[in-house]
Amino acid sequence: MSSSANSRARAAQFRQRLDHGVLVSDGAMGTMLYGRGVFINRCFDELNLSQPDLVREIHEEYVKAGAEIIETNTYGANRPRLESFGLAGKLAEINRAGARIAREAIGEKSGVFVAGCLGPLGLRIEPLGPTSFAEARAHFAEQASTLVEAGVDLLLLETFGSVSELREALAAARAAAGPEMVLIAQMTIGDDGRLLDGTELENFTRFLDESPADVIGLNCSVGPKAMLEAVERMLTLTKKPLSALPNAGNPTRVEGRNIYLSSPEYVAQYARRMLWAGVRIVGGCCGTTPDHIRSIRSEARSLQPGHRSLQATVEEPKARAQAMEKVAVADKSSLGAKIAAGQFVAFVEILPPRGVDPAKEIAGARLCKQHGIDAINVPDGPRASARLSAQVTCQLIEREAGIESVLHFCCRDRNILSIQSELLGAHAAGIRNLICITGDPPRMGAYPDATAVFDVDAIGLANIVNNLNHGLDIGGNPIGSQTALLLGVGANPGALNMDEEIKRTRWKVEAGAEYIVTQPVFDLGLLEKFLEAIRAFRVPVIAGIWPLTSYRNAEFMVNELRVPVPEHYLERMRAAADPERARAEGVAIAQEMVRQVRPLVEGVQLSAPFGRYQMAIEVAGAIGPR
Repeated sequence: MSSSANSRARAAQFRQRLDHGVLVSDGAMGTMLYGRGVFINRCFDELNLSQPDLVREIHEEYVKAGAEIIETNTYGANRPRLESFGLAGKLAEINRAGARIAREAIGEKSGVFVAGCLGPLGLRIEPLGPTSFAEARAHFAEQASTLVEAGVDLLLLETFGSVSELREALAAARAAAGPEMVLIAQMTIGDDGRLLDGTELENFTRFLDESPADVIGLNCSVGPKAMLEAVERMLTLTKKPLSALPNAGNPTRVEGRNIYLSSPEYVAQYARRMLWAGVRIVGGCCGTTPDHIRSIRSEARSLQPGHRSLQATVEEPKARAQAMEKVAVADKSSLGAKIAAGQFVAFVEILPPRGVDPAKEIAGARLCKQHGIDAINVPDGPRASARLSAQVTCQLIEREAGIESVLHFCCRDRNILSIQSELLGAHAAGIRNLICITGDPPRMGAYPDATAVFDVDAIGLANIVNNLNHGLDIGGNPIGSQTALLLGVGANPGALNMDEEIKRTRWKVEAGAEYIVTQPVFDLGLLEKFLEAIRAFRVPVIAGIWPLTSYRNAEFMVNELRVPVPEHYLERMRAAADPERARAEGVAIAQEMVRQVRPLVEGVQLSAPFGRYQMAIEVAGAIGPR
């Protein structure tokens, strides 16, 4: 029999088994390997090559325990995850070995199926990260094709917490497997039944029901109780067969190790309840062992799956969340009204104080207001430094100086939960203007060992803000009200990789950016090229203008901040005879830049180097009538 004919026969056999009974899947692989001394920082998938006997032994134990589906040890064997271990070049070899080892463990047992296992990429994909849908699909296609060619009986996609990522994985898997091979798609939830990004159960179940998956379900993250409650709800929303593979409860930390304490008997009791409810595939995830699967298999032998016709009621799926219409730019803030009206605007950047006394900064903001500056721009932990909260500084400036602020908001220090909470808090506190940035990495600052979060980058952050402005959280769930945050983003006309910078700028605009603030500009030609490159998706641009203070400061800009400064400006700063003349020359150069960019952009952001606010005000004098 040819391999394609054999594949069709195995698919038909699997579907027949599923139509007339239930199937028991295996349990954990990762925690079993960990329990046998494999360090957590190892690439578990690579063990298919370096320790195949260990992997095969675990598979064999699950087969002996009664598992009818054996998952290949390839959960993380996709290119992005393997790259983090320097193993991307062995992707095909690792996946082929995973399929072969599982097949060897099954031996002559024709009633046991090999499921090619695929997990998430471990990357943030659009809209929360720089990896595009097409790139994600290509990564999944590479692994899925290798597993299919290696002769797996079905493909199992598990532990997905994002609908958009699973959508790309399923599309790639179906294209690789063809129309006949069985696809199982499993998502992972929190104790509240939602995906980890907040997506409601009804919404992701609807997605799964409409997807190309043959079997849908849940695995990992929660114990049997929470999973039973979730699948009972899912059963009322889909006619597809369901699978449920819970953890052995929540882990407990014992002497530095995560231990799962739910007994085989406890997990099996819930498997019995899941089968009675109508689940067709049961098994286990983290913390489950061959003993757990043996107990589950015992329950499965004694039961037929429940019939959904016994359900008293069938819930109608909730209506899809409707995005609220965004507040118009002109109605968000005074700054927004000026930008919408085409008025040339001017910001001055004021850093938060290092201590708790903002008197100098507030005085500087008052001075700026007196000289017609439109808003004070407050950086968030610039150069990875620890300063007074940027959000609090904005509130103090608005309250004490009576001028609008523009809050820098960076991703470095916050996970996606904190990002949403702080954005909602900023809006509630009266902050309306934002610049969304990725943030300087800790290694640049005084605390290089500090932990960076970077759950998302500036593109993902812009998408989160845009969602909140539509009255939705990052999972697309309504929050009952909406923010009215003026969404600004950063860009660098002097970037070394300009193609990448233009691509990222386009993504930021597509994510909802309403204006762009550039890095400091000294080379007019670079700014003109940048503006031409973004012409198709242009939003108002605010050019960064930074008065130099000395030749040494100019060298720092060029060599450490990578900001291009033309040679003739460097020569002028080098020729300044003393610090005072150097500062005057820096102001003169900045004034020239303001006059040159005035016809090209919608505003300027002026730096006040080392707290010298008067320098910024002198530069602003070059703007002229507005």
